[in-house]
Amino acid sequence: MAVIVAITAKFLAEHYGTPAMLLALLLGIAVNFLGQEGRTVPGVAFGARSLLRLGVAFLGARISFDLMMGLGPSVILLVVAGVVATIAFGLAVSRFFGHAWRFAFLTAGSVAICGASAAMAISAILPRDERSEERLIFTVMGVTILSTLAMILYPIAVSALDLSEVQGGVFLGGTIHDVAQVVGAGFTISETTGDTATLVKLIRVAMLAPVVLVASLLIRRFATLPSGENSPPILPGFVIGFLVLACLNTLHLVPAFVVDILSTASRWLLLTAIAAVGMKTDIKQLLKVGGAAIALLSFETLFIALFILAGIKLLS
Repeated sequence: MAVIVAITAKFLAEHYGTPAMLLALLLGIAVNFLGQEGRTVPGVAFGARSLLRLGVAFLGARISFDLMMGLGPSVILLVVAGVVATIAFGLAVSRFFGHAWRFAFLTAGSVAICGASAAMAISAILPRDERSEERLIFTVMGVTILSTLAMILYPIAVSALDLSEVQGGVFLGGTIHDVAQVVGAGFTISETTGDTATLVKLIRVAMLAPVVLVASLLIRRFATLPSGENSPPILPGFVIGFLVLACLNTLHLVPAFVVDILSTASRWLLLTAIAAVGMKTDIKQLLKVGGAAIALLSFETLFIALFILAGIKLLS
């Protein structure tokens, strides 16, 4: 059933220009009874957990460190600093919005790294409670909507700020949440901007593994876990898979057609996983997240945009 929802979302996305992730989420919520009762419950749970982790692992096939090094050390340092600073900002200001560290890390990590994919990966290592699913579903929905808005508005900002094609690519790739929207925004300006934006975005995607590793270590050391819950593994299996594929691709040990297959499989697995997450979600509980959560996500998005823009101006 989750696969059917994912296929439907992809079909609608291709015909109506709407993000497939957002459609899969909304369609999943519309049939959430399938994740609550009956014979479909185990399958939905499998999709939301196991397929998610496999999709994140396959995401590593898109990473090639040698291509990213071509951007130069200053750009790489700026993008990495933007990821770290955004997560730190989210954790620092979350208490002013009435949210604890788990929600702050989830939202800031998704904004800083790669949107919905990062949100699902980070959610997999966070201590779970009765509100874990609603926090994840809100974050995925929020970053997808903000990323779509950014895809429309940021190219206009690039023109208004008189950024060069390369600078525009750094800005778009360093600030827009989801890979698909980065590609869409970049190539609306020029091929150079699109290529640069994609490479910059892949630097942020590559940060997923170290961020998850550090977070796992900190959670094991400092977090108070619910009764009976085990600490997250130091390095989850799906992150190991991500790193292995990224290293193999960097060393050119993976044929191009295999990379294409794994990249496509990753997109479908993540799309199916987010459909399954939607099918497990109670919309009434989701609406309780509140305006403060929207504000936090928006401020984190604004922060990374200003940070990367300031860095571009300093490097120019």
